[in-house]
Amino acid sequence: QVQLVESGGGLVQAGDSLRLSCAASGRTFSTYAAGWFRQAPGKDREFVASISSSGARTYYSDSVKGRFTISRDNAKNSVYLQMNSLKPEDTAVYYCGASILRRTPVVEERSYEYWGQGTQVTVSS
Repeated sequence: QVQLVESGGGLVQAGDSLRLSCAASGRTFSTYAAGWFRQAPGKDREFVASISSSGARTYYSDSVKGRFTISRDNAKNSVYLQMNSLKPEDTAVYYCGASILRRTPVVEERSYEYWGQGTQVTVSS
C-alpha cells in the first residue's frame, strides 16, 4: 500500500511559478517510479511528468517541457513539480501517482496503482 498527499496548489497569475509537493508513505519510496497528472474541468486526466525511482531519468509532456521540472528526494519520501511560466491552460487539479511495479518513468495512466487526492492549480490571465 502507498499513501500519497499533494500540497502546494493555489491561485496565481500567468507567468508566475508554483511548486507542488507529494509526500508518500507505505512502501519503500525509492523502489518505484512516480509521476504527475492533471485534470482540467470537462477533460480527461492527462500525463504531465514522470521520474524514475532513482531520480536519474525524467519524462515530460510536450505541453510542459521546458517550463516544468519534476524531482524527488528519496530521503524525504517526496516528489516535486516545479512549475514556471504558468499559463491559464495549466489550470487543473494536479495528481501525484505511484507506479509501484516500474522503476523507469511511466507515461500511461493505467500503470499507476496509487493516487493522491489532488491539489488545485488555477492560473489567471
